[in-house]
Amino acid sequence: MAKVWGFIKCPLYNYIHINRLEKDLIDTYPFQRLRRLRQLVGAEFVYPGACHSRLEHSLGVMHLAGELAGNMEKNGQLTNDEVQEIKIAALLHDVGHGPFSHVFEPILMQNLNKTHEDMSTWIIRKSEIADIMKREGMDATRVSELAVGRLKNTQKMFANQIISSAVDVDKMDFVGRDTYHTGAEYGHVDIFRLIYTMDVLDNSIAVDLTALTTLETFILARIESFRAIYFHRVSRAAQIMLERAMNLAKDELELTKFDKVEDYLELDDYTMWTYLKESKRSRNVIEMLERRELLKQAYEKTFLAKDETLTSVLTNEKIRVELENEIAAASNLPPEGVTIDVPSLPSVATSHAMSPEQMEIPMFNKDTDGRKTPRRLSDASRIIDLLRGYMNIVRVYTTRENREAVKKASEKLLGKPQSLEISY
Repeated sequence: MAKVWGFIKCPLYNYIHINRLEKDLIDTYPFQRLRRLRQLVGAEFVYPGACHSRLEHSLGVMHLAGELAGNMEKNGQLTNDEVQEIKIAALLHDVGHGPFSHVFEPILMQNLNKTHEDMSTWIIRKSEIADIMKREGMDATRVSELAVGRLKNTQKMFANQIISSAVDVDKMDFVGRDTYHTGAEYGHVDIFRLIYTMDVLDNSIAVDLTALTTLETFILARIESFRAIYFHRVSRAAQIMLERAMNLAKDELELTKFDKVEDYLELDDYTMWTYLKESKRSRNVIEMLERRELLKQAYEKTFLAKDETLTSVLTNEKIRVELENEIAAASNLPPEGVTIDVPSLPSVATSHAMSPEQMEIPMFNKDTDGRKTPRRLSDASRIIDLLRGYMNIVRVYTTRENREAVKKASEKLLGKPQSLEISY
């Protein structure tokens, strides 16, 4: 890789060193836009410090990708050019996020059948980013695919997993960074022990069994972060309201009519908030958020893996809407007066969820002669086996004044929640 150009101060990793190419990409408009996209939209209503941006997260992901890929270079599994390519892909992996990050995802999916990953590949290929890559002899299409874990026709498929897998550098960074900025103390995991014990096994990234305790701690930290941060009832209430505001105003504001990359890049948290406040259809919702007049949780039920039938049913949007209408009618409210949220299988998009299948992370034993023997994580760790399908939550939201009526109607239709009081 090129020599170091300079460094950026980071609260997690102290200093992130960058070279001239990385600096040039950081200074592009598509990347600088990430300053105006918050990492944890909605969490600031619970944790005032949670106002960090996608930009600092992306810098952190690039740094960790460089550590992991650089370790693989030392083992002869990657070349110097491939390490640079992986770092650039990691830096740009989130450039396609829309305003309010994952809250914009349903708008993209319902109207364009696109995800933010699709938008990332589009922006990398069609913006000034591609011009810089061409100047450096890099393939923008290849980098765009690698950035979202979709690089095909390569003998080194494990390169995709550095940025997109069950234990990737994206998750390593956001667990530590999000808990740091919220003040929740779940993210203190020795991720560098994970990174330095990772290796390639059957063209996949695997973790040395000697780091099992660290891996268990990492997975537990992710789960606790979901409970305390991503799935917090207040965070979700704010996200539901933002999605509702965008749906109310999307036709008037033509939120999904962008023919050019530049049109999409104009949308960020700042511009969208202004557009929504100026729209007669969504203004009331935004003004409620400005006064922290949030929707209130009237009902919550958490299911174990063996008792997940209801959450599975409620992931069907048609059934969920029918139940919302039933609860609203029983509470003498209009249909829009009730919202059912299933954050374990998100009705408001959250990309951080891990399915039970994803928990089967490849592991290995290494003999004294360096030979690696595959091991199943679920065989090595009883903790991971117990956590499969760990959290399935159903919540019902309404306004403060209708809380009691909706609570009674929800209990009648969905069953009484467990008597255990949950602090989060």
